[in-house]
Amino acid sequence: MRRPDHPTTTRPTAVNGALPGPESPEAREALEADGPGGGGPGAGVPERTVPGAGAPEAGGPERAVPDRTASKRAFPDRTVPEAGGPDHAVPGPTAAPPLPADGVTAEAVLAPYLQGQAADFLRSLRLHREHSAPSDAGGQGAEAAARALRRSARRISGSLHTFRTVLDPAWADHLRTELAWLSGTLAREHAYAGRLTRLLDALHQLSGATLPAARGTKPATKPATKPATTAAARTAGAPEAQGRAVLGVGAARAGALLERQLTLARTRAHSAALQALGSSRFHAVADAVALLASEVPLAPGTTGRGAEALLEPAERAEQRLLAAVVALPADESAEPYNEAQDAAWHQARLLLRLHRYAHEVVLGAADPVLTGAGHALDLHRDAAEAAAAAAAAARTPRIAPATAYALGVLHADQRHEVEAARAVFRETWPYATAMTAP
Repeated sequence: MRRPDHPTTTRPTAVNGALPGPESPEAREALEADGPGGGGPGAGVPERTVPGAGAPEAGGPERAVPDRTASKRAFPDRTVPEAGGPDHAVPGPTAAPPLPADGVTAEAVLAPYLQGQAADFLRSLRLHREHSAPSDAGGQGAEAAARALRRSARRISGSLHTFRTVLDPAWADHLRTELAWLSGTLAREHAYAGRLTRLLDALHQLSGATLPAARGTKPATKPATKPATTAAARTAGAPEAQGRAVLGVGAARAGALLERQLTLARTRAHSAALQALGSSRFHAVADAVALLASEVPLAPGTTGRGAEALLEPAERAEQRLLAAVVALPADESAEPYNEAQDAAWHQARLLLRLHRYAHEVVLGAADPVLTGAGHALDLHRDAAEAAAAAAAAARTPRIAPATAYALGVLHADQRHEVEAARAVFRETWPYATAMTAP
């Protein structure tokens, strides 16, 4: 858990005893905007650069490797009795395995986190059932409870994915798959509603704004010495005025078309969510989470292992994130309308969330330096999916040319939002050396 561009920077740590409150790659649709949490104050963990073992790959930047001894200070210190002292005891043949030197085990760190998230899951489920009654006409309470339910499901699923080697692998894989299904099913309704709001707002802004000049043309300018009374001056702004008129006519129709399509999709997603919440599959998931709230199945041989057993999986999650960011297309090779490049950015968003959840487990709080980068990737996902929805609506058969024109302008606007979100991500990404690697 480190910052490659600041090898001497201390990182905030916190004891994991105080619990607050993954996105699994199998559940991309479950990635609704959930702002990264802040980190808590605590003792810093110094970092160092290790030559040889921490040598950078060919052509890549040099990365800092955390001091293994110093990493232990992320957990409560314990006084180790000297060998042969009065507190020293040799376990007998039937005694439990000895505790690690610092007195903190991997189970003591991971189990309370998973149990706390399981308790939040069950609490959110109870609130969702209460607010889903017909008497709750507003539906605001049910929506908030569903967001909290997805939040807990994502964190449990992400932790099961990252720390699979510490947990019972068969149990972790099964529960992670089921939570990914549930989170993705519940997220679709929220995603369609947010997409419709975003597109309608963009259409409203575009219909009253000045359209950009076409490629290869120069914007019309007013003559400096002659009044605008000649025929050439009167027709200079004709293409722009005509474009605004066409967009104004098509924007209303495009908005109505998008509202029909996305409202229908949202209604179907709502029905699917209600059906899922009443299915036997969901009740099996709820039972499994209820058992998790009381007991965390560990892998054989994990009991008694030190908390350092969690550092290696967390570091692997961080390295996967750094590698994904380095592999992102450079600005010079980026094409605004090349949707194929979006997949790499969506993958980086998934890995960033897994890294955030691992940071919460090991250090007790989210990493605050990744707040801006995570928000930028959320905006990137929203803009990319909105652009895809506009393009899909433009392919509707037998629509008027003005409607198709408005949807084309809307698609271009959202693709520019995609590029803007990528630029914000590069500006807010704290690991500067990873971004400049060739």
